[in-house]
Amino acid sequence: MSAITAQDINKLRQATGAGMMDCRKALTETNGDFEGAIDWLRKQGQKVAAKRSDREAKEGVIIAKTSADNKTGFVVCIACETDFVSKNAEFVAFAQSIADAAVANNVKSVDELNAVSINGTTVADMINDKLAAIGEKISVAKFERVDAAYVASYIHGANRMGVLVALTAEAAELGKDLAMQIAAMNPVAVDADSVPTETVDRERAIIIDTMKADPKMAGKPEEMIAKIAEGKIAAFFKEQTLLAQSFVKDGSKTVGEHVKSVGDIKVTEFKRVALG
Repeated sequence: MSAITAQDINKLRQATGAGMMDCRKALTETNGDFEGAIDWLRKQGQKVAAKRSDREAKEGVIIAKTSADNKTGFVVCIACETDFVSKNAEFVAFAQSIADAAVANNVKSVDELNAVSINGTTVADMINDKLAAIGEKISVAKFERVDAAYVASYIHGANRMGVLVALTAEAAELGKDLAMQIAAMNPVAVDADSVPTETVDRERAIIIDTMKADPKMAGKPEEMIAKIAEGKIAAFFKEQTLLAQSFVKDGSKTVGEHVKSVGDIKVTEFKRVALG
């Protein structure tokens, strides 16, 4: 069995919000498997923080912006170690210059961005120089790009979150509303069809295991448990997919209903990057 370290426990605690002893127990029960420990906590009925790809950098600056024609959107996260640095105006301007370079050079990856030259110096060298100057680890921690007929961008919370929304037609106000919805409600996908199969299978397995462990469900037929599980999966889709969520600005309708009311427009994808 793998040794469970204090660092492992703290990492799980930060990722899930569960108590220290519960995290130790979860890691012990799953032989140190981090993902398995998260599932174990959920199966015990604990509400844990959702694991998302946006939980990558603790501190830094996130810039979201689009090309002049609004057909391409970029999110760049320049990470650092402390909020003292991330809140510094000079560091924010530094991150902005890198995001501007991403747009100007139409970059498609982190490697491509690091190779871009700004006033004769590559982004990679600029980051190394900044690291030497302030003494903190700095990097391009996250890069996302979206291409569509129209892309809306949104920055929330003093550069702590960036959102891109891809639409099939120009609709600036709708794009902003959707970006704010995504920032607030953190959906996992545009709609049920967009949720990865492995995500659905994982949720179903957790739901079924949780029900089987419930004394009230003892002796219930497998068919009944499966039917209840599918009902819970449907609820998951409603809560966790963008178009099925209640519209934050008008709770009397769903996001999908609001989009339809605007016109013949579809949401094709979105990206949400946050510090956390």
